[in-house]
Amino acid sequence: MVEQAAKSKELIVKPTVAKAGLEKFLSKLKNVSMLNADPKVVAGKKFQTIFESNDADLVICKTFDQMKAAKAAGKTFGYYKKVLSNADVDEIERASQAEGASFVVVDASDWKIIPLENIIAKLHKSKTKVYTTASSSKEVKTMFSVLELGVDGVILSTDSEDEVEKASQQLSTVRFPIKVARITEVKDVGTGERVCVDTASMMGMGEGMLIGSRSNFMLLVHNESVGSSFTSPRPFRVNAGAVYCYTITPDGNTRYLSELESGTEVWIVNKDGQSRRATVGRSKIETRPLRLLRAEIEGETGTVILQNAETIRLMKPDGKLLSVTEVKPGDEVMGYAKPASGRHFGMEVDEYIVEK
Repeated sequence: MVEQAAKSKELIVKPTVAKAGLEKFLSKLKNVSMLNADPKVVAGKKFQTIFESNDADLVICKTFDQMKAAKAAGKTFGYYKKVLSNADVDEIERASQAEGASFVVVDASDWKIIPLENIIAKLHKSKTKVYTTASSSKEVKTMFSVLELGVDGVILSTDSEDEVEKASQQLSTVRFPIKVARITEVKDVGTGERVCVDTASMMGMGEGMLIGSRSNFMLLVHNESVGSSFTSPRPFRVNAGAVYCYTITPDGNTRYLSELESGTEVWIVNKDGQSRRATVGRSKIETRPLRLLRAEIEGETGTVILQNAETIRLMKPDGKLLSVTEVKPGDEVMGYAKPASGRHFGMEVDEYIVEK
């Protein structure tokens, strides 16, 4: 099974539905633990609240006097500020450093990115969390990536459960159970089309993409950050494999490599199974000589067809890289496997299936 890693960021929902539909709306929310709502209105529900009320779990203050009163009352408090100038940024910094705010809510509706970058840069080493506001899941995605670190939380104003679900996906990462795969066969299979995936992210040593002929069996194909005597390092690239091969995408589905295009999101996975999202900038399909590798992981067997070239590398258990041109039966590389299940248009389904 793919294990969900701990979430380090928060999605806070501000319901905008009519009061009559509130209970139904709240009952459909998944993976949400906090609401930006009056605690009296949502009393008895499973949610914590962040609101301009001393009854809330997290008290939003709009003045320094309110913060002092909340602090004296033993409340967990923060500071709300609409950012219009650098003076507002300085005020937020003061709320954190001088007043000890546990969080700040930054309303940067006019200028979103630059003020948040400045605030994150000032507060990222403090104990103060930076929250901001959004009105769509697309905005949530942007806020979580500002200055690479992203904000600590986003308050999403919405009346749509679908928007909440889409936004929730931006918080999740997965940890893949990376295991040792023993190579059992190496075979040249002539020419065919392979896919080179260029991402909008830089990758380091130990990172790559999971690629395989089966959705439940993949090998970790390393990025091209090393280079060679004849090629410069390209740390944004994974020379992934033949067009038919699978990779797993952040929506939980598999995609054929031939389907990847500019704007598609993929998982970048390291040797420990930790993953992060990356956006495909370009996908290149070209005819190249190919090599089939068959491997076994704890009783599961699978294959992958890769370009037969020195710059395509797998990772060994000790972290060293192994070129596809040098792979031989008996070698051990890193991969991912789980019991077989069916796929319907990339979605996992429980059905009997045999893939060879």
